[in-house]
Amino acid sequence: MARRILGKTLATVSLSVALASVTVTCSACRSIPECRNSFSSCGFHLNSNIMSGSSGAKVKSHKKARTSPYPGSKVQRSQVPNEKVGWLVEWQDYNPVEYTAVSVLAGPRWADPQLSESNFSPKFNEKDGQVERKSQNGLYEIENGRPRNPVGRTGLVGRGLLGRWGPNHAADPIITRWKKDRSGNRITHPISGKNILQFVAIKRKDCGEWALPGGMVDPGEKISAALKREFGEEALNSLEKSSAEKRKLEEQLHKLFSQEHLVIYKGYVDDPRNTDNAWMETEAVNYHDETGEIMDNLTLEAGDDAGKVKWVDITDKLKLYASHSQFIKLVAKKRDAHWSEDPETDCHGL
Repeated sequence: MARRILGKTLATVSLSVALASVTVTCSACRSIPECRNSFSSCGFHLNSNIMSGSSGAKVKSHKKARTSPYPGSKVQRSQVPNEKVGWLVEWQDYNPVEYTAVSVLAGPRWADPQLSESNFSPKFNEKDGQVERKSQNGLYEIENGRPRNPVGRTGLVGRGLLGRWGPNHAADPIITRWKKDRSGNRITHPISGKNILQFVAIKRKDCGEWALPGGMVDPGEKISAALKREFGEEALNSLEKSSAEKRKLEEQLHKLFSQEHLVIYKGYVDDPRNTDNAWMETEAVNYHDETGEIMDNLTLEAGDDAGKVKWVDITDKLKLYASHSQFIKLVAKKRDAHWSEDPETDCHGL
């Protein structure tokens, strides 16, 4: 689905994803204070391109959002040097290229109309009907009627491949379990001595890379619902199930997604589809099946935009799409699971 494909970049963040806080949330929606800033004891440092924010991490600069050609086209962005990314830097000669993909201009239901249309008056920085136009990183500015990328210049104006003016919200579920032997005992790594954690990964149809099973949040949809829906569609092929199969699947998914979970990251994503007027934001959440019993009752089956799906051991040797491996590292750290054979890298930075 074209709309789903838009959400799969999920975190092309060139961040060493460092959180201002990592909050554990349970089904009763209670925050557990002692879990905040829990990485500090492990020498966890903020990357120079990230600054803390009330909703997670704010990216101070972006790199992927300035690359050319623009995805799916031959469009070349105007070059933006590092020192001129920020809007506070005066640049009178800045002349970005205007581009919005034909697929977006065609007016699919997941896309906004052009701002020039008389019957379209979006309410930026707030909930606009069913469309969430608030940013995870706070208020963004509006210039000449267009929302302005909160991180800075990208060399391109318009929406590119993104449907919404302003923030385009995505959700990334990270489903994990402990790796076990045939006797049901946890398997520890021979060098680090830590238990090995596994997560559900999909192989994307569009680029062939392994990634998290995430996607775009539908209008009016809660993040929690989007996380569950995307996992069901891509990792369990729920769209192709019968009514009876879907009911059974929903029961198991409810058990998994209603338990304690970790909000790993939420905020701006350094995505190659971003423009000066439209950008990706995501919320990555870890749902952990401690005993493995829930996932034992669910058969992985690739669906929607996924070509393959499987359990993957978490390690620093992973080569995942975009910055997904950085989200995975955060999960391993929080769960005190194996990450690296090198004790120096196992406990420091991203």
